[in-house]
Amino acid sequence: MLGNITKIRTLHLSSPAQTSTLQSLVPYELSTKKHTASEGLLWLVRGLDFTATALRHTLSNPTSELSNSFRTAYTTTLKPHHSFLVKPVFSAAMSATPYKRDFYAKMSRSEDEGKVREEMEKWVGALEERVGVMREFMGRKEAKW
Repeated sequence: MLGNITKIRTLHLSSPAQTSTLQSLVPYELSTKKHTASEGLLWLVRGLDFTATALRHTLSNPTSELSNSFRTAYTTTLKPHHSFLVKPVFSAAMSATPYKRDFYAKMSRSEDEGKVREEMEKWVGALEERVGVMREFMGRKEAKW
């Protein structure tokens, strides 16, 4: 995701007036007959969608481990866009996810899983909202190259 952010940031820093929002960045870049940052934004949105979907699955399935949530999210978000060479790498990476209890411990100073879930619910809801806005935008004609 950092590489995609770098692509977006590079274009923004070179043309800040024309790229003050992500929605203005894409048509501006496409008008220059390039799409490096736009493609970076597309993959960033896909990555954030993957994260939001995995965390939503975790919140909705309290007994499920993170690895299962991330595998499920991968199937519906990133897998359709990955080549046959990338898919096995991602599948293997899902096994490296931490246990949910360890993840929750790192997410908050609180030992109370209920408080962690409550805060995570707010964060995931906000992420889902922003991803939805960007997915809708990236699906429009003016965002296609």
